[in-house]
Amino acid sequence: QVQLVESGGGSVQTGGSLRLSCAASGYIFSNHCLAWFRQVPGKEREGVASLAVYGSMRFVDSVKGRFTISKDNAKNILYLQMNSLRPEDTAMYYCAAGGEGYYCPVAPGPGIYNYWGQGTQVTVSS
Repeated sequence: QVQLVESGGGSVQTGGSLRLSCAASGYIFSNHCLAWFRQVPGKEREGVASLAVYGSMRFVDSVKGRFTISKDNAKNILYLQMNSLRPEDTAMYYCAAGGEGYYCPVAPGPGIYNYWGQGTQVTVSS
């Protein structure tokens, strides 16, 4: 059974940094798209960053140049490094996996991603 467990959320001030981690079980790191999403109450879940099997990355425009996505294959951990955080980055962040691993969209809604973690809260204060 695939399990995704996020950690690393917290509260920071504007301009600060956080690194989110997502520990995964199973073989998903080698066979699926990996992604981070975020959601605020009352809004649709937003794709933030994705990572394809061969390493291609995609980012939503609002985080380009500030966030990076990476993975440690030996540890089965997906990361989201978030720098220069802004109040509008405040959200619940979710790790996700799915698809065949080659085309990994960053778009609203679940899309191809059918495995989800429980989420970790990120709060950025001004």
